[in-house]
Amino acid sequence: MRNLVYTGFMSLDGVVDSPGGPGEGHRSGGWVVDDLEFVPEAWSLKGEELADTTALMFGRRSYEAFAPVWPGSADHADYRDLPKYVVSTSLSDDALVDGWGPTSILRSTEDVAALKEGDGGSIFIHGSAELGRRLSEAGLIDRYNLLVFPVLLGAGKSLFDRADRDKHMLALRESETYSNGIVKLVYDVRR
Repeated sequence: MRNLVYTGFMSLDGVVDSPGGPGEGHRSGGWVVDDLEFVPEAWSLKGEELADTTALMFGRRSYEAFAPVWPGSADHADYRDLPKYVVSTSLSDDALVDGWGPTSILRSTEDVAALKEGDGGSIFIHGSAELGRRLSEAGLIDRYNLLVFPVLLGAGKSLFDRADRDKHMLALRESETYSNGIVKLVYDVRR
């Protein structure tokens, strides 16, 4: 069985959207790079993830944001040839980007569950807050790799639903605090 890992940048109040720009419809876009001292070790989690990543998964909007940039990005060269999965009911095959490894469209949460049942290593979800929330609610996320930033935004997408539901217990795998206030939190979902 494959592990499904959600990885993302999160504000202290749980916002995971638009860390690099204002594209989410609220005034605080760009919060990852604004007003925060760069501390290289705070980004080490991203490098560590490369060793574990055997495939990438995106929701449609995140795929459409990353696909024009990541294939030619030196920072993301190690992801170039990995298999990619886009979970979308509306994306068409002709909208997929060429030259960015094999890409498949999954049409449902059930398709994701079937993929997890197959052979292979860990699948990482970057961005894609709505997808992450849906898969969490379906009990399909196995681990959260989070970099929590010392900022309160108030508005934006949340990875976690606020609805009343059965609790999901997590086990802390790893944590670290950096001099610029970023906290690395890696949690396994307890089943």
